[in-house]
Amino acid sequence: MTAVRPPSATLRGRFVQLQPLGSAALPELHAAIAHRAVFESGYGGGLSALRTDVDGFVAWARDYFQWESLPYAVRLLGGLNDGDLVGTTTLGDLNLERESAQLGWTAYDPRVWGTAVNAETKLLLLDEAFRNGFGRIQIQADCLNVRSRAAIAGIGATFEGVLRRDRPRADGTWRDTAVYSILADEWKAVRVGLQARVDAYPRRSITYHSVPHTNNDVRR
Repeated sequence: MTAVRPPSATLRGRFVQLQPLGSAALPELHAAIAHRAVFESGYGGGLSALRTDVDGFVAWARDYFQWESLPYAVRLLGGLNDGDLVGTTTLGDLNLERESAQLGWTAYDPRVWGTAVNAETKLLLLDEAFRNGFGRIQIQADCLNVRSRAAIAGIGATFEGVLRRDRPRADGTWRDTAVYSILADEWKAVRVGLQARVDAYPRRSITYHSVPHTNNDVRR
């Protein structure tokens, strides 16, 4: 066994920094991701899991995230929106003996979709995992989440197959899970592709209109 638990520390890139996520940041995370567009494709168990009020979202998040693992808040670096929390991701299911982990529980403010945020977030967190001796990182998504599956494939992860009737969604239906992975000996090539995507982003910083979204109020 060569894998060790990565330290709980801030990871900094060109556009984003990943800070250890604590409960104090959950109201900010609510503002970023508690939107129909984020949940309707399967995030968090699907649209029935969406809590648009702050208190409801915080209660849901405390049960949903892997707090014993390494959850992160994704914040912008530079520009007009410097420091804004725009998403979350987690290095979870840490198995040091098997040198494996899962990169998941990832969601972003729709205003940063299509920017360098996802590519650099994945670059920073995968770098951290492989630097700490992990040999296999799994990434998965609800089979119905076309956007997430395209993003996972787009970073160079290998599609392994589908786990049928894997887990219940928030509405009681059963989810089929698409499973992808990246191995340590594949990371060098995958990293080159991710870095090229980050470098190709034409701006020095990521900005968006600061007025909050209008939520579709969907409660269960």
